[in-house]
Amino acid sequence: MYEKISQMKMPERIEALTKALINIKSINGTVGEAAAADFIKEVLTGFPYFKQHPDQVWEQPIPSDPYGRKNVFALLKGTKDSQKTVIYHAHIDTVGIEDFGPLKDDALEPDKLAEYFASYSFHQEVQKDAQSGEWMFGRGSVDMQSGIAVHLANVLYFSELLDELPGNILFMANPDEESQHAGILSAIPELNRLQKEHQFTYLSAINTDFITPLYDNDSTRYIYTGAAGKLLPCFYIYGREVHVGDTLAGIDPNLIASELTRRIHNNINLAENIDGELILPPSCLYQRDNKEAYNVQTAVSSYLYFNYFLYEKTAKEVMDQLLHISLEACEHVEEKLSDYYEEFLKRTNLPKKDLSWHIQVVSLEEYMEELRAKGIDPDLSIKETFKKYEHLELRMRCFKVVEELQKLDPEQSAKVIVFYAPPYLPHNYLKEENNNDRQLLSVIKEAVEKVAVSTGETFAFKKFFPYLADGSFLSLHETDSEIASFTKNFPGWDIIGSIPFEDIRQLNIPSINMGVYGKDGHKWTERVYKPYTFHVLPALIQQTTVHLLESDQLTTDRKKQNSSEYKTYTYSCDHDNGCVY
Repeated sequence: MYEKISQMKMPERIEALTKALINIKSINGTVGEAAAADFIKEVLTGFPYFKQHPDQVWEQPIPSDPYGRKNVFALLKGTKDSQKTVIYHAHIDTVGIEDFGPLKDDALEPDKLAEYFASYSFHQEVQKDAQSGEWMFGRGSVDMQSGIAVHLANVLYFSELLDELPGNILFMANPDEESQHAGILSAIPELNRLQKEHQFTYLSAINTDFITPLYDNDSTRYIYTGAAGKLLPCFYIYGREVHVGDTLAGIDPNLIASELTRRIHNNINLAENIDGELILPPSCLYQRDNKEAYNVQTAVSSYLYFNYFLYEKTAKEVMDQLLHISLEACEHVEEKLSDYYEEFLKRTNLPKKDLSWHIQVVSLEEYMEELRAKGIDPDLSIKETFKKYEHLELRMRCFKVVEELQKLDPEQSAKVIVFYAPPYLPHNYLKEENNNDRQLLSVIKEAVEKVAVSTGETFAFKKFFPYLADGSFLSLHETDSEIASFTKNFPGWDIIGSIPFEDIRQLNIPSINMGVYGKDGHKWTERVYKPYTFHVLPALIQQTTVHLLESDQLTTDRKKQNSSEYKTYTYSCDHDNGCVY
């Protein structure tokens, strides 16, 4: 690949690399992810710098991975003897191509898709973009093969101009971002190993995950100085089953689930209120009862879980909030069921049964303590259940664990057990009250302002990347007690938990997203905007990299002479040659 792109200008290099990466069917959860990693490693080892330093490109297999997936690393050292290091990272995998329908065979062919969409009159914006020639289509075009291409081209750029690199660049490509984040999680100990062996100071990690317009005709290029976290709060709901001929004597878990969903799903009042940020409310991802076939018995139990973004909140705060909502929901259901039953008795003149409408609400942590007090060993049950249901996907295994705990309880009363299941992503963001974070933000803003003046682009800083990203796993804000509040409410954390909290805390790497620009990520109309992504973004990352690598020394200089001047770069930009300095 190097021979093909060596004489190209920067934008042409990125376009060629992007097309080559799109052509690889690197769908999440397939061997294509390993094939993409092999290609990336092959590209890197073809660079003259790495031919001279072959030991500075390596792969790290994901342990016990059925698809042979791996992380790819490359270490580029500047001419100065420095431990200051900036990480370039991006994810290898894409989502599937089923949504392309009859165009499925062309989902990885940007030129064929551009030709098709140029005559696609059913969506005028897509057709206009295709006709302009300024957009590249194809699965992974924006999420995020173009992001890998930008990083590869910048690694090549600095390898050819080592005198302009006042520190080190560590390139990292990771699989499985679209699912369980196995790539970045496996990379955490490797990043710690490199830090210890080379005494690296990781200044920041720059991700190129895609950015997109936030509203119609929005041309702002957003830079995100952090990544949102995610929880998956789950509700195991156990009712009181009855024959439909006695339906008013039952407690239907579906009614409880519906009331919880009504109160939680898309409830904007549950979303954090952070000025200027795109903050999303919780949303229901799964709701169903556990009847497997038709009969005339009401459901015994129901499963329910929600996608819940974390910005500044902790898992403990979310658990407290959801327990409160669950209590209110169950009290409402209790009152409704009781009223219905009383009205039924009035109409039928039947004698009143001795029924309780009480629905217990409890966290998993609290419920396990209750079971222990009754002489039951929940930990043994959890271990046995995980083994018994190892064929199920992780969320269903967690539900089965909680279900088996409920079956052990001699008091078979209606209840809602609230717990967490995978995935869990920490939040990683800059805190303005922290001096180091403030200084880092200042350095980045100065670099961005230089590019804005040169290019005429409008940039805006946001605190949280609005989608999930691997950068979440590079830093940890929670205290030990706050983490414990999460793990104790996660069934079998010591069995299936995969997040190395202490290793992440030791790394403490700020995550900055300077993304490729495009539209319709995860849709069949996915496309990346070439003028910005291939021309402007590379120089933006170059300038930011140099500013970051110089800032550490300048911090020392400030102590000596109170100076805050950075090296100044002069830009020239055009659509043929890109932006250079």
